[in-house]
This record gives sequence, C-alpha cells and structure tokens, in this order.
Amino acid sequence: MKTNRLQAPKPNRVLFICFCSLSILYSCKTDPKKESADENEKGKQIEILTEVMDFQAVDSIPGGWQTFRYQNLSKETHFFLLDKYPPGKTIADGEKEVIVPFQNGMDLINEGKGEEANAEFGKLPEWFFQVVFSGGSGLVSPGHTSETTLKLDPGYYVMECYVKMPNGVFHSTMGMLKELIVTENISENPAPEGTVKIMISSTEGIVHQDTVPGGKQTFAVQYLDQVVHENFVGHDVNLVRLDEGVKLQTLEKWMNWADPEGLITPAPDGFTFLGGVNEMPEGSTGYFTATLTPGRYALVAEVPETIRKNMLKTFIVED
Repeated sequence: MKTNRLQAPKPNRVLFICFCSLSILYSCKTDPKKESADENEKGKQIEILTEVMDFQAVDSIPGGWQTFRYQNLSKETHFFLLDKYPPGKTIADGEKEVIVPFQNGMDLINEGKGEEANAEFGKLPEWFFQVVFSGGSGLVSPGHTSETTLKLDPGYYVMECYVKMPNGVFHSTMGMLKELIVTENISENPAPEGTVKIMISSTEGIVHQDTVPGGKQTFAVQYLDQVVHENFVGHDVNLVRLDEGVKLQTLEKWMNWADPEGLITPAPDGFTFLGGVNEMPEGSTGYFTATLTPGRYALVAEVPETIRKNMLKTFIVED
C-alpha cells in the first residue's frame, strides 16, 4: 500500500546518484540540422525544445559559459538536469547497469517497501559515485520558456527529466534523455551580471534580497554548499508564480519526488513554473532569467520540508 512519505533506511550515496542520473533505454529526437554548436558565435544561446517526451537539441557545445533556452511546447511540466558522467561511461552503460534495479526500486518505493527498495538500489554500479550534477533548468510549465546560464567543463553529459506521469513512470523512461558532449573548445562567453542575488545552503536555506523588482531580471544562484537530503537529491532553486488562494503546503508536498504524489504531472492548479537553476555542486553559481509581472511568486527547492528548511520563500512584485 502506498504511503504519503517514503519510509526508507538512512539515505545512501548510491541511491542519490542513481536517482539524479537516470540512464534509460530510449533515445531522444535530435534535429539533424543542429548536430553541433561547437562553432557557435559569442553570446549565441543553446536551444532546447520539448514537444512530447523529448529533448531536441544539438549534440555538442563548447565548454565554458553557455546560455540554454529551454522551450516547453508539451502538455507536461518538465526540467532538464545535466549529469556529467565519468570518463568512459555512456548512456549504454546506464542501460545495462541501471534500468532494472532502478525501476524495481521505484516500484517498491511506491508500494511503501523502503527497505526492499534500498536493497535494489544497492545493486547499482560504483561508477555512479563519480557522476557530477552540473545544473540545468528548473521546472518549466507547459507553454513556457526558461533561460539558464551555466559554466560547463568539457566532458560527456546526460540531459534528463525525471518528473513523473500519474502512474509513477518517470519522463526519462519515456524518452526524456539525451547525450550532450561538451568539447575542449572553450567559449568566450562571459558570466552574466545578476540583478537579483540568491544564496542557497543546507543551513540557511534560500536567502535573497528583500525586494525583487518587476520586469526582466537575471537571478544569480550561488550554492554555498550541497548535501544529500532525505529524498536522496541535492537542493536547487525553482521560480513559481502563485495564483491567489493557493496553499504553500500543496507546493511543498508536490516538490518531493519521494512522495507517491510528488512531481507527478499535471502539476497542481495555481502554480506556474518559470525555470530556475537545477542542482549544482558546492561553490557553483548558475543564472536564470525571467520576466516578472505584478503578482506573488515563490522560490522553492526540490527537497522535503521546504518550509522548515527555509527553502520555500515567497515575494511580491508590485504594480
């Protein structure tokens, strides 16, 4: 019988790495006209498009600072997270070594069998310890577009979304998985200038300036630390527009994937997700840009108990 909260033993690093590095059996569509952005001109954005359960994007980009414009034309809420794989490992390795124990483990979690799930996740390979979660877009509602700027080291990355369908199937198992090669050719793009400063840590939560102005703003998100939370993932920052009368407890519950009802689409009514910066290592800074119209907003992390942890902060944009 499903439970409202994951009942599992003390988190282990293998499970954390497994969850955030979904490596699944399906390839995603790639526009043959956009095989590489290695020769991109300075300041040019990397376009990513979702129409169904896919990531349509180039196959390779230069290292250094890059801005990703993620357009969600599907009917589901999505994000993208960039997982940097250790040398020599690819999606093919994930197909062989991750898919069976991962799916079995998730099925057991949904049945409320936390200890059995941990045993399944314990079958995962040691190389997952070396995966680096390197940012990406926060959650993006259907019909919306996010803009996220990250500094990426050369290497082999996997782009993924693990939002869930109503039956508990992760979007990545349905095709939302794509390889991305970051080449040794380093771009000349400079870091953006943030107009709104955000700091996030396990001790202080989300901290930002008292007043957030309206109009087009670039949020600079500084990760003062990074830890494994109770749902086996690290913290991130997502921007949400709140309709009048919505309850923050509804948002808090939905942001926890380990809850059987968490991260399931469609997202609850009254919450419009406008991007953000996905999980990054300690000491990193990522940027996202959004145009703020008058109204009430929240910054929230994808972790349990966000209110207690000060990782769900609201602010008002005045007329």
